[in-house]
Amino acid sequence: MVKNLHINYSGKIGFNKRIFHNIVGYLQNELNFEINAVSVNFVSVNEITYLNIKYLGHHSSTDIITFNYSGNNEKLDGELFISLDDCRNNARLFGVKFNEEAVRLVIHGFLHLLGYNDKNKSEKKKMFTLQENLLNNCKFVL
Repeated sequence: MVKNLHINYSGKIGFNKRIFHNIVGYLQNELNFEINAVSVNFVSVNEITYLNIKYLGHHSSTDIITFNYSGNNEKLDGELFISLDDCRNNARLFGVKFNEEAVRLVIHGFLHLLGYNDKNKSEKKKMFTLQENLLNNCKFVL
């Protein structure tokens, strides 16, 4: 189990927390980072919309919001908020299983904690290429 990683969700959502610990352990080995404290929170569409409005000024839902509290990209201290509803919708839209999409979002959030951005076209391409490579290489845990 990865130290200082907390996976939070309420209700039954159809996955085992151990999957996410294994994925994050894989990411640590591949991307060379430590975790001071990271929480991955699976939340409702209402919760993510509230966070998106309050902290980012966007008046809509989104699949993931990442907060890096320390600004450090090697010893991570932050939170990921993942919308279960958006995750399910993405999975249907892209024709993948819910678990795969949830793992994709966790990888995406960790890449943000590590300093990757998707604000412009070239940054987005670089980040998404790495994200998909990491996902393809760690499908063994799904």
